[in-house]
Amino acid sequence: MRSTGFRRTLAAIGVCSSLALAASACGSGDDGAAGGRTRITVNCEPPKSAKVDRRFFEQDIASFEKQNPDIEVVAHDAFPCQDPKTFDAKLAGGQMEDVFYTYFTDAGHVVDIDQAADLTPYLKELRSYDTIQRQLRDIYTVDGKVYGIPRTGYSMGLIYNRKLFEKAGLDPDKPPATWDEVRADARRIAALGDGTVGYADYSAQNQGGWHFTAELYSQGGDVVGADGKKATVDTPEGHAVLQNLHDMRWTDDSMGSKQLLVINDVQQMMGSGKLGMYLSAPDNIPILVKEKGGDYKDLALAPMPGGKGTLIGGDGYMFNKKDTPAQIRAGLKWLDHMFLTPGSGFLGDYARAKKNDAPVGLPEPRLFTGAADAKDQQVKKANANVPVENYQAFLDGNQQLRMKIEPPDAQQIYSVLDGVVSAVLTKKDADVDHLLKDASGKIDSILARS
Repeated sequence: MRSTGFRRTLAAIGVCSSLALAASACGSGDDGAAGGRTRITVNCEPPKSAKVDRRFFEQDIASFEKQNPDIEVVAHDAFPCQDPKTFDAKLAGGQMEDVFYTYFTDAGHVVDIDQAADLTPYLKELRSYDTIQRQLRDIYTVDGKVYGIPRTGYSMGLIYNRKLFEKAGLDPDKPPATWDEVRADARRIAALGDGTVGYADYSAQNQGGWHFTAELYSQGGDVVGADGKKATVDTPEGHAVLQNLHDMRWTDDSMGSKQLLVINDVQQMMGSGKLGMYLSAPDNIPILVKEKGGDYKDLALAPMPGGKGTLIGGDGYMFNKKDTPAQIRAGLKWLDHMFLTPGSGFLGDYARAKKNDAPVGLPEPRLFTGAADAKDQQVKKANANVPVENYQAFLDGNQQLRMKIEPPDAQQIYSVLDGVVSAVLTKKDADVDHLLKDASGKIDSILARS
């Protein structure tokens, strides 16, 4: 699934609007030279409806071209940035931009179908590459060769309402660290009455399967084995996830009676002050405030309960296999300028974001390590306009967790697991053993076909 903050999903909306466009208008149909300049096409320019982000993007391209007068950058916008319905066809048909946006889960597939340029010989020219977190770089590394550059990353955590914690007699500075503690705290919050729900979870539109995966990772489990050929959901860890949801729903009555929820339902509950906790990435917090009526001071973030792992996602850029060496070098320079310089650029110019009333101080994206990370965090903290102390537990706890991306064939697998989660939350007598055995067989079939 995709993260929900603008600059990780809506943002960045790229690409030529029709496959009927000629390759020369969208992708690498020529040598990329125009009047002595190296010309590159890029996607994920914010749409005109996102006025502030669009202006920032255009400003950053203009400043890049001023610093690099031998490079011309042509940006495309459309919605969505990466449309699964047309993505493969654009690649195969030569319609893709020279530098194109991908989700982490796309990386292996693009390499498998031989549509990505090998960036390995050019990495020495990307100044920031070694400062990017290794686990994110590895996502775009296949058989020792680098085919893409991460741009952002997110990890799942536990958003909770500090105000409700205090009202229920809980310490808002000590969020639950285990699933047993989540269950106990949810009972206390639900006991407040007046329609208050202790803990909510998704169970429709594949989102239940997505969250089951995150919760399985938190228990130390996996959805698919290391060889990518067999399901690993019918395990003690998988049973623990479902049993915990069943017990909170039916024994404790801490999840409310309304189920088959999706992300908008849960965000509405949290924004209205009627929900204690739910799983999410940090980018939900501005949505809860700006769209759902929440208050930054009441919203806090903790690491995934369980202490063993969390689901991560994010995005990056890959390069068209038809790119010339000059275009690859130009594209890497552009990425450095736009996204990969701590404290500046489209995602890192925190002073500019603050002046335009954008939230500054959220714990993610956190792309860098070492001195680069320290500089980025310093500039972010200096311009923070949200209560950063509310997210410290998340930052501290995340350092101890195993970070795992989504499984292969994620959406198909999530569809199967959706049925498992919805059954547990809507049927008191749901047979967990049977549900997981059946899901395991269906996932095995999906993997066999892929």
